[in-house]
This record gives sequence, structure tokens and C-alpha cells, in this order.
Amino acid sequence: MESGRIRAPRTAHRARTAPRTGTPRGARVAVLAAAALLATVVPSAQAVAATAPRIDLTVLVVDDGGSAVEAITAELKGSGVPYRRIDLDDPNRPVLDAAFLSDTVDGRPRAKYQGVVLPHESAFGPDSSEQTALQAYERTFGIPQVDAYTWSHPGVGLDYTDQGGYSGVLDGATAGVTAAGKAGPFRYLAGSLTFEDNDPAIAESYGYAGRPRAGYTSYVDIPVDGGRASLVGEYAADGRRELVVTFAYNQYQRQFRSLARGIVEWLTQGVHLGQSRNYLSVHVDDVFAPDARWDATLNCTPGDFDCVGDDGEGVNPIRMTVADAQYAAAWQKASGFTLDMVYNGGQGEQWKTEHGGTDPLTDRLVADRAQYRWINHTYTHPFLGCVQDNTVVPWQCAKDTAGNTLWVSRSELSAQIRDNHNWAVGKGISVDRGELVTGEHSGLKTLPQQPVDNPHLAGALADNGVKWTASDNSREPQQRAVGAAKTVPRHPMNVYYNVGTAAEMTDEYNWIYTARADGGSGICESNPASTCLPAPLDTATGYADRIVPQEARTALSHVLGNDPRPHYVHQSNLAEERLLYPVLDRVLADYRALFAANTPLVNPAQRDVGTELSRRTAWDQALAAGKVTAYRIGGTVTVKAPAGVTAPVTAPEGTRKRLLLGSAVFGSPYAGTRSAWTAPELLQSTVTLTLPTA
Repeated sequence: MESGRIRAPRTAHRARTAPRTGTPRGARVAVLAAAALLATVVPSAQAVAATAPRIDLTVLVVDDGGSAVEAITAELKGSGVPYRRIDLDDPNRPVLDAAFLSDTVDGRPRAKYQGVVLPHESAFGPDSSEQTALQAYERTFGIPQVDAYTWSHPGVGLDYTDQGGYSGVLDGATAGVTAAGKAGPFRYLAGSLTFEDNDPAIAESYGYAGRPRAGYTSYVDIPVDGGRASLVGEYAADGRRELVVTFAYNQYQRQFRSLARGIVEWLTQGVHLGQSRNYLSVHVDDVFAPDARWDATLNCTPGDFDCVGDDGEGVNPIRMTVADAQYAAAWQKASGFTLDMVYNGGQGEQWKTEHGGTDPLTDRLVADRAQYRWINHTYTHPFLGCVQDNTVVPWQCAKDTAGNTLWVSRSELSAQIRDNHNWAVGKGISVDRGELVTGEHSGLKTLPQQPVDNPHLAGALADNGVKWTASDNSREPQQRAVGAAKTVPRHPMNVYYNVGTAAEMTDEYNWIYTARADGGSGICESNPASTCLPAPLDTATGYADRIVPQEARTALSHVLGNDPRPHYVHQSNLAEERLLYPVLDRVLADYRALFAANTPLVNPAQRDVGTELSRRTAWDQALAAGKVTAYRIGGTVTVKAPAGVTAPVTAPEGTRKRLLLGSAVFGSPYAGTRSAWTAPELLQSTVTLTLPTA
């Protein structure tokens, strides 16, 4: 769906300072780099006491309502990092003083927050008691501070912009990650990132790039007049460390999303609750089945209830060919990416019967079955919710004479699931019984006609051992239970199921996204969540020039947002002009240009996505209830969560987990750190990690 642009504010807050990673320049062995990073966590020399302090793994966020703090808060929340938010505009907010920030537990000094996020470096006023208390706290316990958005000036270790720097619009600018950035908090980036420029008519990003002064280490910079000027860097002064960010942003912009992980790693010194991955899975629905075709004259899809015309599947359906299947297999191998084939075995059998008893497409896909993942999409793809009354437009749920809704039966639901699974097993296809995608996500509630699930759905899922059933993320973005099973929300991609060519795709896109005066449906005029195109797209060029980059940008935003939800398309998008591949090629190319080899795309199965979402929900609930305790004392991290709740933890390379006897390497490597969902070992009540030392 076309959406309005979000522009970052152009006015700068007052200046902010930035903390710094203690990683030396140049390439280092990962463990040594991690140890050097951790060395900066130790309190400053003048503050070291005989007893090492306890530092709680919680972040303090001071919020002024601006988009920069909002963006960092969203990153903390989305990755499961606990934080406490202080609203500067709340007259009843707590006052930041020594008692608010620290105390003593069991005779040991305790820092209540491992890092501080401020809107800018002097959010409480440069001479205020709160600012003084905060700086003393940071100095005493070695706590870093992020200045979410400030301007270039000596107070944050930078020259003014008129001294060899730059201030202005950054749209389309290419920034570089410095050697210090790649050795430190941004070691997961390939080396450069380009600021988005989605609309030349709108200024989307504004910033202040300054030349570093003494005590400042630049992490991200841009070329200015033959030199380099910094946009992100660390400023160390007066026994304190601040991460200085001097460009405006919001949580949706690619430049922030690319840097967000590093900001959190710097803020927490690479030791924190929560974890983040870059996920991408693509489900190809209706495999073996034909899909109906858009009619550019009728401006609808024949065969649909609201379209007057012949059955589109009978007249000119869209279905993959053997050549399309061969291309899919070759593309997967070349791209290093696996598609999920969401199949309807009965539809393939029906096609075979209607076409002389042979089906080369099915033969080819079955021969290549080991190259794909497979998901049950029901045998013949019927609607599995209420019995539909198609005599009215839009359709309604049919009712009996007493006014009760008529439902597709449990036996029919179960047969559709069972028969499709058995068909695949009979073909030698490896398919997970626990995964399901119903046709059109039917059986689940479908607003407005069907406001509740088919009451027989949960039982049919249990009959067949289904644990994870797909839902439409545009309708139900949150996972929920369906009996003993749970939903796995999927992102619909804006590559339509009913088109085989770029011209068809663009024609339907124009119908949806142009005003009535321009020959469109006018839907964009009446839908507050949409905007209209200024003019219809050229059907010869609109797909490649407008739709592909926009859809690739949307998909990549999900990838960079730690969102494991799969995307879904249809087999028609692999047929004829193969419209899906330009989008995926763009996503993969953009991703690989941004990230280093240590940060590969994660391509999870549906079961893995469901498990990840379930763990996140349990974790978020435990945090909200205040039932998680986590802290670091010197080189030891202790995490305690409620029984049955696994904790997401991120730590440096070289970290080990304490076992009942001995220890083991902790977690799995990703983006230059190690992380895992973890729980206490047998006969243990807490998770205990030992951090690497220099």
C-alpha cells in the first residue's frame, strides 16, 4: 500500500555528547576486541572501590517526545532490552538524583542503569542539579550516554559546521563507517550506507557534520571539501563517554535501522538482555494451483465474487511452467536463498486430470523437492471459515433458518489438512506436520463478514498435529492462540496474486492507487491509510521504476527491524514475467551492500518464526511484570527470569555459560557478538555468564 513519507525534524536539539567503545583501531581478533570493549565498562579509576559495583542491565531513557529518542526506544523494545522511560514533559516525573540512579544492595554499590539515552547532551539544562547528578553517576560507575540528536559544536567534541563541516539535507548522501566504527560498535556493517531519498520533492533527513576535536572518535562520517566530517562518534571527556549523533532520523528510516544495532551495542558495551537478527523468509502460496488473472477492461478479477465476467481460472489462468520451476531452482542456488513452497496437492491433481493426465510442472517441482522448504496449504484451497453466501456482494456468512451461522465442518477442515500432507509424503516431499497455511488464511476470523474463528478450526488443527497456522499480518499482526496452536503472522507483499506481467501489475496498481479523476477506483481517496499517486504509472515502466524499489524498500525495512514474520506471494509471481525476482534481487543486493559477512540473513522456517514470537511474548510479559533480575558484577553476568521463561541475552565473543560442572561457549555468533535464548541449566536457578577479559 502506498503510504505517506515520514520526515525527520529539521530543527536540531541542543548539543549532545557521545560515549565511546574501547576497541582500538584496525582489525583485531574477535575475542581480543570484545575484551578491549569490556575493559571500558570498569568504573573510572577515581571511582574504583574495593568491592566491584553491581550494574543492573536496564537502560534509562529520558524522552523529550522527539523522533530520535522514540527511534532508539523502539529498538530497545523490539530487541527485548529492558528500559525505564522518563518523560521530560511529565510534571510528576521522578527527579534524577543520586538516590534515583544508584543505591547499595547487600553491601555492594549498585548502578540501577547500564546506559543512559538523552535527547541531547544537556537535556536537563547544563547547570541543573539533575544534569550534575547524572554526570556524577556516569563518572562513578563508567556508564555511557547516547545523545540521540544534537548539532556539531565543541561541547560534543566537534568543530562548528562552518569550520570545514556541513549542515543541511542529507537525502541521498553516502556515509562511510570509519575504521574505528568497523572495529567497534558498527563491525557488522560492510562500510557505507546511503541516506534514503524516497521523494526528491521532500527533505527527509537533515544533519550537522563536524570535524572531530581532541577526545572525539568518529564512527560514521561523510566527505566534505576534500576531508571527512563526522555524523556519529564517541566523545570522551571529564571521565565520561558519550555517543554523539548529529543527524535527525526516525525509527523507520534505513540509515537509522542500519545503525540501531550498533547504538545499542555501544550503549550497553555489548552486554545486554535481548537479541536481534535480520530475518527474511518468503512463502510462495498456491504452488501446483492456477491463479486467476486481472482483467484490465473490467478492472477486476473474473472469478471473484464482485467481478462480472467469466471464471478467470478457466479462461486464462496463471500457472508456473517447467521452465519457471527450473528458473526458481537456479535462482535459489545463485542467490543463496531458499523459498518456502506453500502447496495445494489436490489442485495439482485436478490440473493433471483436466490436461490429459500429465503435469510436467508437478514432476519438475517434485524432482527438485529437496531444494525447497514445503508448507501445507490444504488439498484444494477451499474457504474454511463460514459457509459463504455468494448471492450478495460483498459475500456474507450463510445462516440456517434459526439465524445461526453455518460453518465448514471439522471433518472437512481436517480432511483438507490431512489429505494434502499425505499427498506430499507420498511424493517424497519432506513437510512439517506442525505447519499450515489455510487458503486465504480462512478459518481464522475474517472481518467484517466473519468476526470470529470457525469454531471447528482449533479441533481440526489438533487432529492433524498443527502447531503453527499462518495469519495475515495486515489484519492480525500479533500472534495469538487457536486452541493449542498459535498463529504466525505473514506480511503480504505488494506483488499481486492475479498478475503475470508487469503491465498487468501496473494496471491493477493504478486502479487501486489513482484518484477517480485519473481513472482509478478512488480507494486511495477514501482510505486514510493510503495516498494517491499524482498520476497513473506508465504500464511499460511503472513496475520496474516505481513498484519494485518501493516494495523492496518495504521488505528490507522489515528485515532491518528484527521482524521474523515471513512475507508471502503466490506461484503466479514466479510465472510468465516472473515478477517476484526483481524485488527479491533488490532486497538481497541492498542487504549485502549494507552488512558484513558476520551478519547474514536469517531464513527461518514457519515453526522457527512461531517459536521466536512466542518467546518474545513471554519475555515481554515477564519484563512488564517486573519479574526479571539481571546484573553484571565485574566479569560475571547473572540473569534470573520466571520458571519456564527463556531469556534473550547478548554478550561479546569469548563469553562462557556456567554449567553445573565447568562451562561452555555461550550462544551463537551474529553481527560480531554472541547471543541466545537461554535458561538455567539443570539444578540451577539463574543463568550465569563469564565475560572475556583482556
